[in-house]
Amino acid sequence: MKVREKYQSLSRQELQDKAYELGVNYERNSYSCSQSTVAALHEILGFEDEIVKVATSSCAGQALQTIGTCGALVGGTMVLDYYLGRPIENLSDREVIPANIDAALSSIAVARLLYDKYVSEYGTIICGHIQAQLFGRVYYLADPDELEKFEAAGGHTDPKKCVNIIGNAARWVIEILFEKGVIKL
Repeated sequence: MKVREKYQSLSRQELQDKAYELGVNYERNSYSCSQSTVAALHEILGFEDEIVKVATSSCAGQALQTIGTCGALVGGTMVLDYYLGRPIENLSDREVIPANIDAALSSIAVARLLYDKYVSEYGTIICGHIQAQLFGRVYYLADPDELEKFEAAGGHTDPKKCVNIIGNAARWVIEILFEKGVIKL
């Protein structure tokens, strides 16, 4: 698979850096960790717009609750599954087919690569746990007062806070897609 034409002259490292930059900028300007991660990758890879639309539900640890998986990890996994996930024809509602199970396990192994990068970098995949590292506390983002405090603490403006997480996730997905031979220059 090739990247969009305007990015085809970039090296592998430059594409990873561009994914990071786009992830940061989408999150800074548009919010939604999962959707911003997917939007950054969409800009480079050119997959269907609908994938960006469906990536929004997991933002901020699942619907602003901060108790679930980091939305950037969820969005990144969605893109990995778009390219390397088990296709619908490998599911059955009638019988267990070992090859179909193997296809699911193969997809899980790819998603695990992104998971492992998260655990290596942050020690966790949980939104609230990452927030506690970045801010020294967890913000309940569904509460307008808490959201205001989150923003005042640099949630979407400080380059070392959440925007960095989204940038890293986008970069890591590009890296994995290169490693798996999906992206070819």
